[in-house]
Amino acid sequence: MIRVGIVGGTGYTGVELLRILILHPNVEIHQVTSRSDTGLRIDALYPSLRGLCDIVFSLPDVETLSECDVVFFATPNGTAMLMAEQLLKHNVKVIDLSADFRIKDHNEWSKWYGMDHACPSLINDAVYGLPEVNRQAIKDANLLACPGCYPTAVQLGFLPLIENKLIDFSNLIADVKSGVSGAGRKAQVSTLMSESGESFKAYAVAGHRHMPEIIQGLAIAAKQNIGLTFVPHLIPMIRGIHATLYGQISGNITNIQEQFEQRYKNELFVDVLAEGECPDTRNVRGSNKCQIAIHQPQGGNTLVVLSVIDNLVKGAAGQAVQNMNIMFGFEESQGLSTVALYP
Repeated sequence: MIRVGIVGGTGYTGVELLRILILHPNVEIHQVTSRSDTGLRIDALYPSLRGLCDIVFSLPDVETLSECDVVFFATPNGTAMLMAEQLLKHNVKVIDLSADFRIKDHNEWSKWYGMDHACPSLINDAVYGLPEVNRQAIKDANLLACPGCYPTAVQLGFLPLIENKLIDFSNLIADVKSGVSGAGRKAQVSTLMSESGESFKAYAVAGHRHMPEIIQGLAIAAKQNIGLTFVPHLIPMIRGIHATLYGQISGNITNIQEQFEQRYKNELFVDVLAEGECPDTRNVRGSNKCQIAIHQPQGGNTLVVLSVIDNLVKGAAGQAVQNMNIMFGFEESQGLSTVALYP
């Protein structure tokens, strides 16, 4: 049994962590923090947790958090980097769901996130937590950077093509749609139902902050620079990401379907659909699964990969727990065997 702390328990990823960890057989939730709701019982804010969690939100305090074996940061960018070093000195493992430790170049990070990095010396120690790529390194990690939701869907879709050099690395296209929960629980006009309902729009076309993270991961897989056009969209649903990925075939290739099936045959949380099928976001809603399908329209030179995840689970809290399981030697599926919700 391990003791777990959650910093930032009032956002969507925070409550998703609670939903998963409360029923985890090897976890005791020790502390959940919130600056805005300190003193309030968690189940008063989230009645769905009544009878399951009677913890009271507290202020984030390193001394109390140091009593934990692992601390999750479900906080805005710029928070984890202020506390991570102190917790690591107390031999507490840190799993950061924000972007603080994802990008290895701290100057590049500052450019996209608009602030100076508070502890750049820790960046190289952080392990990027995409289990389908870094499982061995995750086992020994003390500081883990959990991937973003867009980067998870895009990388899992492109990786088999890149690793096997099946496409032109210079002209990758990721056309990705996300539900409104990806923007977080803060109040803002653009995610009001009257604003986002019955509407559909692209945003951050000039450059989204997840782009350098995606490029970094794909370039490592390619062992060279890659060219990526990434355009995110907001769609009027609560959960889910749908990535439509395009690549130009490089040379003569066969058995693309088999390449994907072989790449992910031992991955519990990646499901390669049969040839010709198309995944729906509802297929993975509430689950830690990524569903993938591969198409070659009209037998032409363009490959189309469809990749869907729940942005709050495989794109955030579920993947964080998957990483925790690997780090502590638990069965990778513990706490994550929830079947997707349907309808």
